[in-house]
Amino acid sequence: MRLILSHMRRCVEDYRMIEAGDQIAVGVSGGKDSLVLLYAMAKLREFYPLPFELHAVTVHPGPAEMDFGPVAALCRELGVEYHLIQTEIFRVIFEYRKEKNPCSMCAKMRRGAMHNALKELGISKVALGHHFDDAVETFFLSLFYEGRLSCFQPVTYLDRTGITQIRPLLYCGEGVLRNAAARYGLPVVHNPCPADGATRRQEVKELVAKLSRDYPKLKDYVFGAMQRLPLPAWGPLEHGIKRYGADYAPGQEE
Repeated sequence: MRLILSHMRRCVEDYRMIEAGDQIAVGVSGGKDSLVLLYAMAKLREFYPLPFELHAVTVHPGPAEMDFGPVAALCRELGVEYHLIQTEIFRVIFEYRKEKNPCSMCAKMRRGAMHNALKELGISKVALGHHFDDAVETFFLSLFYEGRLSCFQPVTYLDRTGITQIRPLLYCGEGVLRNAAARYGLPVVHNPCPADGATRRQEVKELVAKLSRDYPKLKDYVFGAMQRLPLPAWGPLEHGIKRYGADYAPGQEE
């Protein structure tokens, strides 16, 4: 966890993600990434020089077999207030609309439910579990399927809702997060989505993994290029220069 906290603090400071007195909600889907983010943010709260309050918010998509009881127990252990938002997203997409390409609609509905919940709670900042590998894969998704150089931003202010999204795990690789989730016994919730593993993102993930076997630094170079170019809002604020470097290898073990 020390490695994750080190990279997360560096990312938070590079992009000035946290201000004193912030109330931050962690978007907890139940997947390994969001649970590690929740755990790490709770630990960061203990020593970070700028005090902030932490909440956890889950948008339940609907399937009864998704049990978030263990997630609620983890939040009690961490001293984090937990909010579970019940929805019928799964039923709307797969039973009523019978979407053939459900991912975009699902993401849009989940975002809407999350933002509505945050406004009711009076919280204007949400931490999302996107990591280093997600950023690289999103870059390639935009290039291959939209014909543009783009990616989600480390910090995004949504002017229609007044909500700011932050992504503190961008300097952490997926392998490190997977290992941490297992090591700390975090209660990962299985998602029964029938589209799981059959998406464009999964195709790109497999392609990047294949290319990385021949070009081991591929992901490092793509991530660094996004900061050096930079893509909109990707230039680190603290020094105005690329902070990602050879001293950080996202695939390394904890």
